[in-house]
Amino acid sequence: MPLYKIQTLKIYNSLSGEKEVFTPIHEGNVGMYVCGPTVYSNVHLGNVRTFMSFDVIFRYFLHLGYKTRYVRNITDVGHIVDDVDDGEDKIAKKARLEQLEPMEVVQQYTVDFHEILNLFNFLPPSIEPTATGHIIEQIEIVKKIMDSGLAYEVNGSVYFDVVKYNKTNNYGILSGRNIDDMLANTRDLDGQGDKKNAQDFALWKKAEPQHIMRWPSPWSDGFPGWHLECTAMSTKYLGNHFDIHGGGMDLKFPHHECEIAQNQACTGHTPVNYWMHANMLTLNGKKMAKSTGNNILPREILTGENPNLSKAFSPSVARFFVLQAHYRSNLDFTNEAILAAEKGFYRLMEAVDGLNEIKPSSTSTLDIAGWKQNCYDAMNDDFNSPILIAQLFEGVRFINLLKDNSATLNAEDLKIFTKTMNAFVFDVLGLKDEKAIGNNNDKLEGVVQMLINMRMEARANKDFAMSDQIRDQLIALGIQLKDGKEGTTFSVQ
Repeated sequence: MPLYKIQTLKIYNSLSGEKEVFTPIHEGNVGMYVCGPTVYSNVHLGNVRTFMSFDVIFRYFLHLGYKTRYVRNITDVGHIVDDVDDGEDKIAKKARLEQLEPMEVVQQYTVDFHEILNLFNFLPPSIEPTATGHIIEQIEIVKKIMDSGLAYEVNGSVYFDVVKYNKTNNYGILSGRNIDDMLANTRDLDGQGDKKNAQDFALWKKAEPQHIMRWPSPWSDGFPGWHLECTAMSTKYLGNHFDIHGGGMDLKFPHHECEIAQNQACTGHTPVNYWMHANMLTLNGKKMAKSTGNNILPREILTGENPNLSKAFSPSVARFFVLQAHYRSNLDFTNEAILAAEKGFYRLMEAVDGLNEIKPSSTSTLDIAGWKQNCYDAMNDDFNSPILIAQLFEGVRFINLLKDNSATLNAEDLKIFTKTMNAFVFDVLGLKDEKAIGNNNDKLEGVVQMLINMRMEARANKDFAMSDQIRDQLIALGIQLKDGKEGTTFSVQ
């Protein structure tokens, strides 16, 4: 019997503002769509946090035995700078500035996106469609919305009529915004441009002569609006009505609000049963921003090459740090917090490794069945990874008791305990068993420290060729050096 038949999962639905029992549209099957990256720059740490949340959610559905179709798109056209309808497409702008073809930009940053997620041990989605690969579907949706009377064409561009839509529907149902208030706050913009109302959004934009990315349509040579792609791709692969739509909190308005309106206009009903939104990531209590230097790229966590970090950290330590916070909570990244997470991670890994040394007894003095259900209860409560981690450390306590012969488990309970620990640590949370430098491998630390001292001596003697050779050979072995004010540290990649 699959686990989903005996475990009751509750999901916080952004649409209702409440936790609801998850009931899939088709028993035993889950359809989940998550908004992917706009590939015009390197993926940032906030993106990684959002996608990691949905990676764990995907993993848990698989663990429960659901046949899960996880669709995560690549936005490679149509995302206008500053998320408004006027201006330059982000990818086209990047291509113009770097004198590249737009698809060169897309390829470069799509590869980077995949490499980063692979480093952090993400499962690939079931389908990863691109916006440019679904232009025909987007044009067909625009036609349907125009046929419904909820879109209008002006000078080759097509806009969604939000005010007309709101007469029979609720534009603001997801974000809780009131359209009258929105219109009042933007009334000074009325009459500027082609829109009837300031809140109307583009379904299709006519390309200006200098615009690089363009496709023929019944209205003009142009490109689709940003919101349209997700409606086209989610419904193509999951149907007009599917289970879950996810993304970052910043996408709730206007992106997801517009998606609901588009689907409602096309099909007459809301597209999704459960809307899920991951919260924001800050750095040292402040918003991340390249302009202020308050920023860390994912790779910099792994190399330590950032002034906000005292050393490098392994991908699983970074993953463990992120999952210590609930996906709907704000998470503040600090050097002190990830150092503490590193200690906790290696303590957990050491305990899991020690499970193999425990021998069964004739009796059990620990309540393994109750502990196991507590682990499930944590994940069943809206994928509460920090509570799950707390339960796993209760498992660590059990392991220490067993090692000290202060508790016993019979063969069946030991088998269940081992299987459950491994399932939640590795399969659900997606952690990898990485050995702690200085914790689990004193010999390696001693050898590397000897080489660091030889490198320092070579530099003091101005033998920079030898210094570089030691550094490069260590890098080739997966050992990264970082020179800092307090000396040279290292990490194993």
